[in-house]
Amino acid sequence: MKVVLLHAFPLGPEMWAPQREVLEGYDVVAPNLYELEGSSIDGWAEQIWDGFDDDFVAVGGSMGGYVAYALARLAPERARGLFLTGARAGADDDARKAARNAAIRTLREQGIEAWAPTAPAPPPPERTIEELIRATEALRDRRDSTDVVRRFQGPLWLVVGSEDPFLPADEAREIVASAPKGRLEVLEGAGHFTNIERRNRFNELLREFLAEAAGGR
Repeated sequence: MKVVLLHAFPLGPEMWAPQREVLEGYDVVAPNLYELEGSSIDGWAEQIWDGFDDDFVAVGGSMGGYVAYALARLAPERARGLFLTGARAGADDDARKAARNAAIRTLREQGIEAWAPTAPAPPPPERTIEELIRATEALRDRRDSTDVVRRFQGPLWLVVGSEDPFLPADEAREIVASAPKGRLEVLEGAGHFTNIERRNRFNELLREFLAEAAGGR
């Protein structure tokens, strides 16, 4: 069973460093989404899936969670579980799409320094304007994944911070309530990046989830 780590925006695979101890002994794949071709969540999932044909669990943060949904849609027979943080199931509404478009304009016209104060986290110094634009386009244009949540037969765990400005706890409750094997954990005082902000509790949950998923078949 592979463990596919899918990072958040605007961070990269390095965001999973606090989980290194939990993942020892597992076959881990941690793609850099910015290195994939195009600006499509589904397209990224297809490129990742092209690299293996094993059973897997997907661990996704925010943008990575959307790729996890896409992987589960692409290969439901291989997906043993989804462990997500800060990832809503629905597509962007008109207001969010407008905000994404405004962010793209800022990046193109004024650069990263002007955009960074509105970002969910400071981007690593190696991140380029083109990478940030492609990722924002992918977020803006992603498909609705509520159908994936309703149909997914493995464990689907969603971790959310009580102070997450992008995924309110009430919305997270609706997501897990629609999943056949959904579970919600709300981490008090945490924001959008729960694996970093509440690493100890996050790691406890991830360890429990991996043990359940590994024994599921």
